[in-house]
Amino acid sequence: MIAHELAHIRNHDTAIMTVTATFAGAITMLANFALFFGGRREGGLGLVGTLAMMFLAPMAAALVQMAISRTREYAADKAGAEICGHPLWLASALERIQAGAARIDNDAAERNPATAHMFIINPLHAHARDNLFSTHPATENRVAALRRMAGMQAPAAGRAPFAGPWG
Repeated sequence: MIAHELAHIRNHDTAIMTVTATFAGAITMLANFALFFGGRREGGLGLVGTLAMMFLAPMAAALVQMAISRTREYAADKAGAEICGHPLWLASALERIQAGAARIDNDAAERNPATAHMFIINPLHAHARDNLFSTHPATENRVAALRRMAGMQAPAAGRAPFAGPWG
């Protein structure tokens, strides 16, 4: 799991998500300002169009932000597996963490789902599938991707298996 977190650092994921959150916030603010400044000119969206944009634009921005978050998790899994050289180790760790998380209700995270992206495994109990409102991909999908990666890393003849990027 340390390799996964190091991969987030190497991939500049914090910077990417900061920029994404900034754009999502800007879109939300602009959509809210639309009520005050929109619809007053000829050919504008009108009141109904302005109200629709006020609600749909922030939702679209949030969906894009969550999709990027899920993509960054897959990328960190891949890079973390490359760093340690053993994708199945990361897959095993994810399964063990998921099994522990499933037994514990995280009331603090449930009350404030905006913090879900800071957890290794989705702390909310909506983790049964990849859905649009999840910041983390389903653990089963992450493990399956790591297992496929391990299958593609079959060692060549005469070479040590899973040497990793530095060895």
